[in-house]
Amino acid sequence: MAVLPGDLNTVEKTRNMSAADCFHSRNTVLQGQPFGGIPTVLFLNCILWVVIILVYSFLRKAAWDYGRLALLIHNDSLTSLIYGEQSEKTSPSDISLEMEHKDKGFYSWFFNTITMKNEDLISKCGEDARIYITFQYHLIIFVLILCIPSLGIILPINYSGTVLEPNSHFGRTTIVNVSTESNLLWLHSCFSFLYFLTNFIFMTHHCLGFVPKKRHQVTRTLMITYVPTDIEDPEIIIKHFHEAYPGCVVTRVHFCYDVRTLIELDDQRRHAMRGRLYYTAKAKKRGKVMIKVHPCSRVCFCKCWTCFKEVDAEQYYSELEEQLTDEFNAELNRVRLKRLDLIFVTFQDARMMNHVREDYKYIQCGVHPQQSSVTPIVKNYHWRVTRAPHPKDIIWKHLSVRCFHWWARFIAINTFLFFLFFFLTTPAIIINTIDMYNVTRPIEKLQNPIVTQFFPSLMLWAFTVILPLIVYLSAFLEAHWTRSGQNLIIVHKCYVFLVFMVVILPSMGLTSLDVFLRWLFDIYYLDQATIRFQCVFLPDNGAFFVNYVITAAFLGTGMDLLRLGSLFLYSTRLFFSRSEPERVHIRQRQAMDFQFGREYAWMSNVFSVVMAYSITCPIIVPFGLLYLCMKHVTDRYNMYYSFAPTKLNEQIHMAAVYQAMFAPILGLCWMLFFSILRLGPFHIITLFSLSTLVIAVIITFLASLMGKLQRVPLYEPEEEMETVYDMEPSSTSSTPTSLVTLLPWPWLKHQEERRDKISLTVPRSTSERKKNVRVNPASASSVV
Repeated sequence: MAVLPGDLNTVEKTRNMSAADCFHSRNTVLQGQPFGGIPTVLFLNCILWVVIILVYSFLRKAAWDYGRLALLIHNDSLTSLIYGEQSEKTSPSDISLEMEHKDKGFYSWFFNTITMKNEDLISKCGEDARIYITFQYHLIIFVLILCIPSLGIILPINYSGTVLEPNSHFGRTTIVNVSTESNLLWLHSCFSFLYFLTNFIFMTHHCLGFVPKKRHQVTRTLMITYVPTDIEDPEIIIKHFHEAYPGCVVTRVHFCYDVRTLIELDDQRRHAMRGRLYYTAKAKKRGKVMIKVHPCSRVCFCKCWTCFKEVDAEQYYSELEEQLTDEFNAELNRVRLKRLDLIFVTFQDARMMNHVREDYKYIQCGVHPQQSSVTPIVKNYHWRVTRAPHPKDIIWKHLSVRCFHWWARFIAINTFLFFLFFFLTTPAIIINTIDMYNVTRPIEKLQNPIVTQFFPSLMLWAFTVILPLIVYLSAFLEAHWTRSGQNLIIVHKCYVFLVFMVVILPSMGLTSLDVFLRWLFDIYYLDQATIRFQCVFLPDNGAFFVNYVITAAFLGTGMDLLRLGSLFLYSTRLFFSRSEPERVHIRQRQAMDFQFGREYAWMSNVFSVVMAYSITCPIIVPFGLLYLCMKHVTDRYNMYYSFAPTKLNEQIHMAAVYQAMFAPILGLCWMLFFSILRLGPFHIITLFSLSTLVIAVIITFLASLMGKLQRVPLYEPEEEMETVYDMEPSSTSSTPTSLVTLLPWPWLKHQEERRDKISLTVPRSTSERKKNVRVNPASASSVV
């Protein structure tokens, strides 16, 4: 395997490479230590992980049930009563009692998480949790299989090389130690392509599990936008579909309204009601209870100030409930004036729904749909028709953010993110800025392997959390209509950001996307481009990423449990709470939806790091397996104990599959770069690596294309999924999405009557009886 004469200059540059050519930082944190500092980093991370577990075991019960918030969720809010199907899940109180019996020891939560059955997790967290943990199972088994050739074949081949000095312990485990004249390099190229094929098979098998066990489930409801807001009679919509599509029977039409303020007032009213019931019962047992209602009353103990005076708790919450009920009723009467240009139309069966949806499929291309006699009124040529998402997938308060306002917000937020991404992409640019002010000079003088190896991996992990956190939080400001769309944006943006920040740019010694684009397109910058690729194959560079994976496995999963940001917010809200019912309310509302998009992006990023260096630095593979196992256990606990169940569509899970398919392609790219730089661009191994890379890209592209074009065969029976769109008000406790018939006052009234029966022995004040007189007339018919 001789190197071509034209490439001698390239090979010579390779031999003269050092970390100083790749990393311009003057500090010592990127300089090599014995075996890359991996034992030191592993030892420190183990100690930190044990400390975090001890702290969390104490906090999860001592800190106001912080680690068990998902068991305290209260689902009687207006949105859950209107849009949710409470019969799908076990009662939270039943789950709480069951888990309270098991969760008595200091470490019982840890063993309960490991021994928890998948059926218990799925029954509480839903179908998306099943797909998520199945995805993790496939990655774990895949990486476990990879450990066999990586440690049994590639690692011995690398270590048997003679290029590096014997005292270069870690460097001898990398591909750099293999001579360019050795035929064993063929094994590296073949295994890199074999890894891709194996991963592709695993991901294909995982996709087969997306279809629910009850066959293909479809909804009979369409979501239609750009409907004129002056249409108040649903019969007009029904008439249009009856004339335009003979044989299609419309069973229900639901108009949508802006209910943001109504939902907020209802939440406050229920909170006040629970406070009134709590202190009424307490007053019956112990007499009148006095409380301080100022938010800072727990900070200031002075009773002389007027704002910190104590008041009768029962009277305070009774008056507050009366005030909020009046505001709620007033908003209830105003909400019908806040029509949105959005409706839901339910058909008799899924076949009719699909027929109408296909007619509007190409309306943006100028193809006009079927007309009717009321077309000038309904203006159906402006409609946008899609299949209705699941009610639990919709973020109802965001439906009022429409058209120009939504796009203006979306463009502004992502423009800011682009400039941030363009100039501040990697931790290296921040570290270099720190060096300009001699901040790291004390670290340079220490020359301590604990500092010089643990500090860079800690910095990389910290910035891979902080910088993408901005990308993650931006998705919430974009006001997406569905949780699936929100998570889909998160998983794509965070993954692209993380891969550039963690894998691509630091591997080549680049600091930002700005430098990367200059390297690609600036003709005067190309003179240094060859050297940049050499950074991928420096021994210290491989150790740097091994240390990063170790830090992500221990410190990353430990911090996922601890969730310092959430703990700080939770503690602050409790600290400024005014009474015990308010603290109970905060506990019940603190549990957020499990963010599949964020977790998929973080996990796929570490998986990409492992696959990118699985050939050039095979020792990273077992640590990747360690990360996936610890991530799996952590996510099982968080989904069950700390986060609320989330309902998404399959797009978010398919996005994670595509990212997992892309990860081995990075390993093929790294192998191609190595062949070009060490063997020459026309060497037979280089051409083989290029061919396998092209084949892998084509396979991935065709697989993604087939995934988008796949359809349910016509001959296969489809099970129609009945949701609250399809039910009559009398058949469900949660009415549909039309605020004309949707405002669930009869159901809310029934709920309060049921609560009142529970507290029949509690004496009620005169103001409450007056309040009920005003509340009773309010009903859905009064809204119409």
